[in-house]
Amino acid sequence: YAFGYLLCSAFSRALVDTTSHHWRPIYWFAAGPPVIIASCRLLLPETEIYKERERLRIAAKAASNGGQSPGQAFMQQGKVALKKHWILLSYMVLLMAGFNFMSHGSQDLYPTLLSNQMNFDANMVTVTQVVSNLGAMAGGVTVGFLSQVFGRRLSILVCCIGGGALLYPYTYVSSYAIMAAAFFEQFFVQGAWGVVPIHLMELSPPAFTTFVVGTSYQLGNLASSASSTIESRIGEQFPLPPSADGEKRYQYGRVICIFMGCVFGYLLVLTLIGPENLGKKFGVANDEDAKDALGDSAVAGVIGQKSRTSEDDIEVAPEKPSSQHVQQES
Repeated sequence: YAFGYLLCSAFSRALVDTTSHHWRPIYWFAAGPPVIIASCRLLLPETEIYKERERLRIAAKAASNGGQSPGQAFMQQGKVALKKHWILLSYMVLLMAGFNFMSHGSQDLYPTLLSNQMNFDANMVTVTQVVSNLGAMAGGVTVGFLSQVFGRRLSILVCCIGGGALLYPYTYVSSYAIMAAAFFEQFFVQGAWGVVPIHLMELSPPAFTTFVVGTSYQLGNLASSASSTIESRIGEQFPLPPSADGEKRYQYGRVICIFMGCVFGYLLVLTLIGPENLGKKFGVANDEDAKDALGDSAVAGVIGQKSRTSEDDIEVAPEKPSSQHVQQES
């Protein structure tokens, strides 16, 4: 995410205002990476966890004498998971709403703050954005790794406290020194995000990890989609003297600072009261929902099985006796 943001900032400065095609080159550039990513994914195998789940659904069908299809087994597990974990699933949506408000609230209106309130030119806005995303990349990798040692919730809490402490320099420093504040602010913002993927996976019902993680993220993203509009509307209540060419100016820094303070506080409380499953096992053997939905026998039948590969179909030729062995027999 942060690397894509960095590339978009750089290419936007290089292409949007310097060519006759205006905004279109950004879309031409953005069409390339998905093709590369999709091509790479086609060459990669499925994970062992997915193969194990597939074998479980096949085993459930066999146990029901062919009466239950893999799709029906999937739906049956889904009903059990929803009945047992609906409170947890609601919590994950609320958590993702806070996280998306944190990222969009600190980023979407920031270029406008730099150009409108701080009077940075286009080059300095781009450089500041690039520096902030370098901090985001460093934070995501560092905090995500450290959360394996110190825990998911503690890592998120530290990032919220650090990000909140840096809000004033992030939004009020009017010199080029604001780049340092931008670097470390996004270090903490995206550092907290670096914990999110594995944290959500560990909270999710094992059979529906991808569905629950993706859905909770997108619903949270939907809830936060109006963050920049909210900030800009509030910013209109704090006008500044117009620029020399008559352009209206607003105190977007104050708005972002107040808005993000509320978001960090919300995430602090939600993370404190929320659960954590550090080091959770994702295999079928640890899935109680699957046992409730499909039965212990179906689960026991796939534990320890290995997926069939092309090597399984190769017949091993019998070993030829050595000359020494032949002499001993004679």
